[in-house]
Amino acid sequence: MNTPNRFVLGVTGASGSVYAIRLLQVLVKAGHETHLVISPSGAAVIKQECGLDIDLKAPCIESLVCCTPEWSQAAPLVTENLVTEALAARQLCYHRHDDYMTPIASGSFRTQAMVVCPCSGSTLSGISRAASANLIQRAADVHLKENRKLVLVPRETPLSVIQLENMHRLAASGAVMLPAMPGWYHGVKSLDCLVDFVVSRILDQLEIDNSLMERWGE
Repeated sequence: MNTPNRFVLGVTGASGSVYAIRLLQVLVKAGHETHLVISPSGAAVIKQECGLDIDLKAPCIESLVCCTPEWSQAAPLVTENLVTEALAARQLCYHRHDDYMTPIASGSFRTQAMVVCPCSGSTLSGISRAASANLIQRAADVHLKENRKLVLVPRETPLSVIQLENMHRLAASGAVMLPAMPGWYHGVKSLDCLVDFVVSRILDQLEIDNSLMERWGE
C-alpha cells in the first residue's frame, strides 16, 4: 500500500457526484489525509443524484462518504465507523466553501495534489482566471502557483469554444484535464464499472495503487 499522502478534493455542481463519493471512499479506506470542500451547487447535485441532503455548515460526512445511489449494486468501500475514526484523527477534514482561513487556502500548507470532481463549467472558468471566488477555486489556484498536481474532472457535453479555451488555458498552466469519459473495454457489467473506471484513472494521476478496473493487457 502507498504511504499515506495529503490530498484536496473539491466537489462542484456538475453532474457526476458519484465519482467524488467513490473517490472519497478509496482515499479514506487507504488512510490518505483528505481535505474536502463542497460548493453549494455541488451539494444541490448530490441531493438530486444521490438523494442526500447536505447542510454545508455542519454536514454529516459519514452519510456522504457511505452514500450509495439507488441504481448502484456496489457496497461502499468503507463503514460509517471508519469514516468517524478518520474524522477524529484528522485524516478526513471538511472545510466550508466560504472559509478562506483554512490551511488549504495557503501555499505554505503542503499537499501532494488536488482533484476537482466533478468540475463544473463555472468552476473551470474561475480557476482558469484565478478568480478565487470560493475556497475550491482558491485551493486550485494554490496548486497551480505552487506547481503541484491539479486534476480537473469536467462532466459536460457538448463543449463550447469558451469551455475548450478554458481547458486549454488550464492544461497549458499545468493542470490535468480528465473528463469523466469511461471506457468500455474492461468487462463492463454494471454502471458501477463505469464509475470505477473514471475513479481509477483519477487515482492513477494521484499515483495511488488501485484495482477498481481491469487494465488493458492485464
